[in-house]
Amino acid sequence: MQQNTRHTAHQHRIVVVGAGYTGASAAGRLAARLHREDVSITLVNAEPDFVERVRLHQLAVGQNLRPRPLDAMFAGTGVRLRIARVTGIDVDARTVTVTPPVAPAGSGTEDIPYDTLVYALGSAWNTHGVPGVEKHAHDIAGRAGALRLRNRLAGLAPGSPVAVVGGGLTGVEAATELAEARPDLAVSLISRGPLGGWLSPKGARHLRKVFAGLRITVHENTDVTAVHADRATTTGGDVPAEVTVWTTGFAVHPIARATTLETAEDGQITVDATMRSTSHPDVYAIGDAARAAGPGGKPLRMSCASGVPSAWQAADAIAARLTGTKLPTISARYVNQCVSLGRKEGLIQYVTADDRAVSAALTGRPAALYKELVCKAAAWGVAHPTLSLPTRRRRVTAERARAGAGAPTA
Repeated sequence: MQQNTRHTAHQHRIVVVGAGYTGASAAGRLAARLHREDVSITLVNAEPDFVERVRLHQLAVGQNLRPRPLDAMFAGTGVRLRIARVTGIDVDARTVTVTPPVAPAGSGTEDIPYDTLVYALGSAWNTHGVPGVEKHAHDIAGRAGALRLRNRLAGLAPGSPVAVVGGGLTGVEAATELAEARPDLAVSLISRGPLGGWLSPKGARHLRKVFAGLRITVHENTDVTAVHADRATTTGGDVPAEVTVWTTGFAVHPIARATTLETAEDGQITVDATMRSTSHPDVYAIGDAARAAGPGGKPLRMSCASGVPSAWQAADAIAARLTGTKLPTISARYVNQCVSLGRKEGLIQYVTADDRAVSAALTGRPAALYKELVCKAAAWGVAHPTLSLPTRRRRVTAERARAGAGAPTA
């Protein structure tokens, strides 16, 4: 009987908001680390399926992606799935406000209480306030946007001009995927800087070769100042575009900024090395939602490569603090940037730990196969958050449960 008094009389309530790569990974890893009798883990997401965000450019051009229902992914894990939209968070009352995914605003509202919150709401497209973007442009930052673009592209006649705005990884992948899938369209890319300016000379040469082979027109060192229904206005003149695809970076979900959480200027939640909020120790932020320091003190880039290690770090830190075990440290460093250039071509740019290109790069068909393997591995890793390694569900003590996952660990 004395042995049992060490454990919690009531379950410690962990709520994870957002089931992208980071949120889903964190929920599954927590379920594998903590005893089911001691914690309840609720995963809140607006969609019933896991979305492979790194493949949304494929979905947009008409390819069909494998369905990945979250209920099947978490069956038997002890994670409770709640399909709902997060409409507010009160970090002082420790509640998450949700509504049904398709309910009118304000109807069916419910507050979900938590003891520990894992914030993984991620990001959406960033319009940068450019006139006409919200009304006329399309995004591929989420599944809904990719599907809208898919329907629009399907109705375009041969020869129709399509402009992709943004010369980063997302823009390059979108432009090449589109040009390969629809060679009948006139695809152009508008980039603020030089094409592939972040790449090594070898990587940049290969990128230009692929763009030339796909007959993609490139407008380099050009800013877009407005988007219209039939064109994009730029610093170099008008670029015809019956469809404009906007890929100029990501903006974080606005909910965090509306709370009393300490946030950076862009709305990211500031966190320590364990991904714990610097202002509210019972809140952890991961992925695009977090302002976390990487190698050299630079903020981690919004990416799957940054997000998944941050999810592992947060989940393991929460488990350690609740069970009184050693606090682990997971190193977040970069190895390469993986770029798909359609289904037949790819580019793997090797980088330093702090994400600067080195001379080495893998190109061509081997790079395409490498990128495909990375995409498959990312989805597999969400369903296997401990990488199928043996794990032990540890017990949460009553003292630790009362102190919460913000308590210090010896």
